[in-house]
Amino acid sequence: MKIYTNDDVSPDSLKGERIAIIGYGSQGRAHAQNLRDSGADVIVGVRAGGSGEEKAKHDGLQTAEIADAVKDATIIAILTPDMSHAEIYSNIIEKHAPKGAALLFAHGFSVLYGRVIARADLDVILVAPKGPGDLVRREYQRGRGVPSLFAVDRDVTGQASRKALGYARGIGGTIGGVIETTFKEETETDLFGEQAVLCGGTTELVLMGFETLVNAGYRPEIAYFEVLHELKLIVDLLYEGGFAKMHSFVSETCKYGDLVSGPRIINEETRERMEEVLADIQSGDFARDWILENMAGRPRYNALMRQDLEHPIEVVGKDLRSRMSWLQNKANVEA
Repeated sequence: MKIYTNDDVSPDSLKGERIAIIGYGSQGRAHAQNLRDSGADVIVGVRAGGSGEEKAKHDGLQTAEIADAVKDATIIAILTPDMSHAEIYSNIIEKHAPKGAALLFAHGFSVLYGRVIARADLDVILVAPKGPGDLVRREYQRGRGVPSLFAVDRDVTGQASRKALGYARGIGGTIGGVIETTFKEETETDLFGEQAVLCGGTTELVLMGFETLVNAGYRPEIAYFEVLHELKLIVDLLYEGGFAKMHSFVSETCKYGDLVSGPRIINEETRERMEEVLADIQSGDFARDWILENMAGRPRYNALMRQDLEHPIEVVGKDLRSRMSWLQNKANVEA
């Protein structure tokens, strides 16, 4: 498998390119600043008078309304939330994008599921850092980079790969390493990871562990520490060194419990449920449900979110976290 690094991508890959960053949220802010600091010609497309414009100007970036930002751009990075892509593209970008420009996404959802069908003369590419925008920016400032994926869905100009890899280098991706993928592979694996493991799977496992202990008569505060607070320690060890590092830092008793009890919790039935989740993603059922949910005003989403945020573990956790000075200091710094 080829992993692209700085040795494979010329520092002049973006020479002569004008990059319009559409949206100034987590990824947009990081990409725009990193590209600017890499010497690229960057303009941020935002709503006049909005918070994005204020932040971008504060960061020393040139801003304009989206229509004006894209009219001279050769790379147009759409970095607003997925559900906004179709409207922004069809109402603004499609009319104003120059012939032969490249549409760039950080997630393939809108292209894979037909939310954005690009004009026939436009390249369609993807650069997806494997980390949140704050990390992408922070690692770049340290002279490091977050590993990234890139893909080419359509290459009209013959320059799509060069632009994608140049952009990846500009945000620091080629320091961490860049792997080629497809819009389909990136989107489906990303959705599956979020739903089955990283967010959906993890939060449900934590909630069920908390409820099991509390229902058995243990105090909520103790349950919180055991199933949520200490999770960070384990995740950090896994992140830094895989199973081997995790096992080297926990007790023998913990390791034995891991090996004999883990498969009782996460078992073949869990695998079957995961396969069902993946099948819903691959068939497009999840995407259709999410698109229709947004069209209806998100009633189910809002009800489920409210249920999550009102769970007793949130009440207990908020109180306990307020006593953890290191968390308060971190929140103040990041704000």
